[in-house]
Amino acid sequence: MKLGDILISESDISRAISEIAAEIREDYGDSDILLLGVMDGAICFLADLARELPNSVDMATLRASSYNGANPGDVSVEWLPPRSRVEGRRVLIVEDIVDTGATVAALMEKISEMGAASVEICALLDKPSRRVHEVDVAYIGFDIPDSFVVGYGLDYNGKYRNLRDLRELEGQF
Repeated sequence: MKLGDILISESDISRAISEIAAEIREDYGDSDILLLGVMDGAICFLADLARELPNSVDMATLRASSYNGANPGDVSVEWLPPRSRVEGRRVLIVEDIVDTGATVAALMEKISEMGAASVEICALLDKPSRRVHEVDVAYIGFDIPDSFVVGYGLDYNGKYRNLRDLRELEGQF
């Protein structure tokens, strides 16, 4: 594996997060929202997004994955938030990347079943060319091509999450 050129710079990421936060403030106003971060990939995005929102926000996390290395598979979910934190709440799923849509589709269904008042998706990255499940991503930082990216929380087998920018990963997977 080899890191490719910078696809999205740290400054562009920061600017996009500010723009997303402004849209969320406009849409949600002073509403009580729950930012539900999908770990581990969304850790950087969740933290930076929450700091851009002026009102106090409630945050929770869950662990969901549909990847083994670079290959998509079945969605597995480890539910960390208790039901009482979701029921009746406006939930904003904070995801690092949406590509096939399998993970967020499964999460939206489960969170709705848990009694959320509303469920929307906020993703730093969108890869629409790989979409298999039709999902509406309400807030998107960047559309990206069909390549494997790492950095800013996204990894390849646990590596490269610490990069401040986003890079394509080159090589055989």
